[in-house]
Amino acid sequence: MPARSPGSAPDPGATDPEPDFSISVPEFYNFGYDVVDAWAAKEPDRAALLWVNQQGEEKRFSFRDMKIKSDSAAHLLQECGIVKGDRVFVMLPRIPEWWILVVALIKLGAVYTPAPTLLTPHDISYRLRIGGFALVITDPGNAHKVQEAVREGSLDTKCMIVDGQLPGWISYSDEMIRHSSQAPAEGNRISGTTRSSDPLLVFFTSGTTGNPKMVLHDHSYPLGHIVTARLWQDLKKSDLHFTLSDTGWAKSAWGNLFGQWIEGSAVFIYDIRGKFDASEIPPLLEKYAITTFCCPPTIYRMLILLDLREYDLSRLRRCVSAGEPLNPEVIRVWKEKTGLTIYEGYGQTETVLCIGAFPGRECPPGSMGIPAPGWRIELHDRHGRPVGVNREGRIAISLHPRPVGLFSGYLENEAANRKSFEKGWYYTDDKAAMDEEGYFWFIGRDDDVIKASGYRIGPFEVESALLEHPAVAEAAVVGSPDPIRGQIVKAFVVLKPGFLPSWQLVTDLQEHVKSVTAPYKYPRAIEFLDSLPKTHSGKIRRNELREREERKR
Repeated sequence: MPARSPGSAPDPGATDPEPDFSISVPEFYNFGYDVVDAWAAKEPDRAALLWVNQQGEEKRFSFRDMKIKSDSAAHLLQECGIVKGDRVFVMLPRIPEWWILVVALIKLGAVYTPAPTLLTPHDISYRLRIGGFALVITDPGNAHKVQEAVREGSLDTKCMIVDGQLPGWISYSDEMIRHSSQAPAEGNRISGTTRSSDPLLVFFTSGTTGNPKMVLHDHSYPLGHIVTARLWQDLKKSDLHFTLSDTGWAKSAWGNLFGQWIEGSAVFIYDIRGKFDASEIPPLLEKYAITTFCCPPTIYRMLILLDLREYDLSRLRRCVSAGEPLNPEVIRVWKEKTGLTIYEGYGQTETVLCIGAFPGRECPPGSMGIPAPGWRIELHDRHGRPVGVNREGRIAISLHPRPVGLFSGYLENEAANRKSFEKGWYYTDDKAAMDEEGYFWFIGRDDDVIKASGYRIGPFEVESALLEHPAVAEAAVVGSPDPIRGQIVKAFVVLKPGFLPSWQLVTDLQEHVKSVTAPYKYPRAIEFLDSLPKTHSGKIRRNELREREERKR
């Protein structure tokens, strides 16, 4: 296959697209060759990755470095028996080897699955059992969990350890030393080419509403992230982009790999171990002159509690957030403290960025934004009919044409596919409304909507109202069974330091919500917690709170 510029059409580093923006998907495409190796040939010294750990150690990698190291890793994986189509489970912390091995697997045409390091042995066993993986790659800090999971599932999966040795395991570090003198000649491919329609990776969903499902993406998926990186994150070749994400989350693909490298931007990786401390982030933004920044709403809520005025954030020009809707109060305080707006984006493990706030078009605070170019999105009722303006509806993505970056389907789960794909549409299970100007407003997951006394109440609006109260750090709202109303609105609240639970505070919070939103939406019950249950990616597990309430019946 002839060499192309990184990323296929449109060209990397181009200016913001015209309204007729589209992404051309070639028949054959491989991110490892067509982006990483193409940049290595075109601008070998261009910065690709800047890695920093909590002890202040730094490692810098150019695209030439990534090409050479990924080629060597690919040869090692081939020696281990990994061939095109094999599934490989990669559970590594935020270390450079994750990027090297992922690019190597892509070059081989293997199908990789990134996994969060917070998974338990039971979580791992479930994934290995249903995924049929040929190899597991992890590090010494997580190897014991993999060993327990393999025993639990009675599996014979090969295991590789990075930066260590274990009996019966392949030592990546030792083998790479041996392979360092056997790197392929410049320009040689490791294996055959991959079609854009070949399987690339399998994500597991976050499991907020049940067992995780396997989400299959093909080799065109990286191209879909041109929308994420160029149009939403507004990346240029000169940018150093920081997405705060574990390597196991789909968010890492959104912000730490595909779109950023297609655009020629460098990614900044902060290797966090143990409990997260938000106070570590502002000094990094200042010291490394981060220009574009993305983190989930949970972390923005922590950051606005800090005194940000003592840091020079003058190089920071674009802030975005996705994963869950961001409350308007958080957006307001962030702008007050930094002078920067947080631009929201919406997508799923199953998609790239498909709704968002884009440069040049200011969105009302709290809005999801507008559909991304190439994505035809409507709001439907339960019968598949479009709803009117300012009416609640299911987010529906048209398959005619199928947008670049939409997943291929759920693996080995036809029931989920039948539920999600209907009559030429993909239904996300999320509810939203659209205003007169075409802006979308998130209401909640279908399962999250509360049905109380004949009203349908989205938890997000109530949570946003609670967050405007000076005592509230975090809030989660669910429906709690009630013999008269069917359900009542119940709020679980985490207080800011200096505030204590009291009956008076409960009353104050209820009155505050009544004054901010429709009075019937106020929480009739409030429970104070030290922390909210969250998924590995930081999303609030409302289903866990709902189940708790159901058990009280």
